Amino acid sequence: MQPASDGYLFYQNRKTLPIIDRAEGIYMWDTKGKQYLDGCSGAVVANLGYGNKRIEQAINRQAQKTFFAYRTQFESEPALQLAAKLVEVSAPHLNKVFYVSGGSEAMEAAIKLCRQYFYAKGEGSRHLFISRTPSYHGSTLGVLGLTAYSPLENPFRPITKAHPKIPAPYCYRCRYGLSRPSCGLACAWELERVIQEQGPENVAAFVAEPIGGASTGALVPPEEYFGIIQQICKKYGVMLILDEVMTGFGRTGKLFAYEHWGVEADIVGLSKGMGAGYYPLGAIMARHEITDLVLDSGGFQHGHTYAGNPMGCAIGLEALQIIEDEQLVERSAQMGAKLKAGLERLAAVHAIIGEVRGRGLLLALELVQDRETRRPFPPATEAHNLLTDEASEEGLVIYPRRPINGLRGDHVLIAPPLIITAEEVDELLQRLDRALGRATRRLLTSN
Repeated sequence: MQPASDGYLFYQNRKTLPIIDRAEGIYMWDTKGKQYLDGCSGAVVANLGYGNKRIEQAINRQAQKTFFAYRTQFESEPALQLAAKLVEVSAPHLNKVFYVSGGSEAMEAAIKLCRQYFYAKGEGSRHLFISRTPSYHGSTLGVLGLTAYSPLENPFRPITKAHPKIPAPYCYRCRYGLSRPSCGLACAWELERVIQEQGPENVAAFVAEPIGGASTGALVPPEEYFGIIQQICKKYGVMLILDEVMTGFGRTGKLFAYEHWGVEADIVGLSKGMGAGYYPLGAIMARHEITDLVLDSGGFQHGHTYAGNPMGCAIGLEALQIIEDEQLVERSAQMGAKLKAGLERLAAVHAIIGEVRGRGLLLALELVQDRETRRPFPPATEAHNLLTDEASEEGLVIYPRRPINGLRGDHVLIAPPLIITAEEVDELLQRLDRALGRATRRLLTSN
């Protein structure tokens, strides 16, 4: 039989990848025996690293009972217990949980719950969801209309619903050509202008990541940003939906990134670190006032086959308990500060690093051709992929993307598992240093 690698399997492109053999802690090995340090937790998912014995035990315990029960036929103890735990550790007003299997599903569920709430409330004209550019909220058709990352959108624009966008708080490349603090946070106040332009009676919600993920590379907004956003949303009766798919469960040095600013979102989307890579798992959390009205008006017209299954919830419950018991939120803050300081030292050495940004263990390097002018490399250079390939040669996995709406610019996410030690941070930096050295020589010689 022809091996699968010779043609049966396809994903996004034709790139040949190493075949994973095993993984433990923050390290992975391919079938040729090469070791890799996972510097980005896969897709910023594996918060607990690999081979966690407590997770294995939780899987074994649940396997003795059942992997699956359909949510409309049975409730399960793990689902009930995880929901109670999520409510316990979340903001007090977020007291209702709805399970899904992943991040795109979480954000689809969030916008559908919001829409159904306004429909049940008699405000059926509210159908628009304002988001930011650039942004990423998922690849399914509903939330693709909220995403502003051109390569992912372009083929599907005729079959998606376009929603209004405002500029992300991308201070390194301000849309208005302004700088802090004299800018007056024009990017935040733009939300009010767009709500007025669209008509407040037509706007359902504003959707944003608290700290930017793949589309903008660990973009941390100015401290006053979400205060302005929340003020505008309340003024016009618009919901605030936060996408914590990447930032949740300790990734940014808080259990949830909204804690950095005390934001009171109406609905929050969760996934990635919730199952920590051990099982597809996600959820939305919402105010009971929202869910009560929807349930009293005929029920939430939404759901997924594997949502709330006992095995997924058992793993999520144990993952959350491990985060608490091993103080991984605190470690994320501490190791994140050490890693960021190390990245800033590398920036002083390697001329292609334009900015180091992020919080906790969600960090990024933006790469530039000229640091003084912030000029990006020509798109054809694919500097983000070149650095990623050089890092892979060093046995380091990092996460590449383009920050200028997916079309130009280059950044890489550095987001290792929350279990990383100080010694492993140093090792990560050493491997990255060598990769940056080669990438810098190649890029600056050819451009």
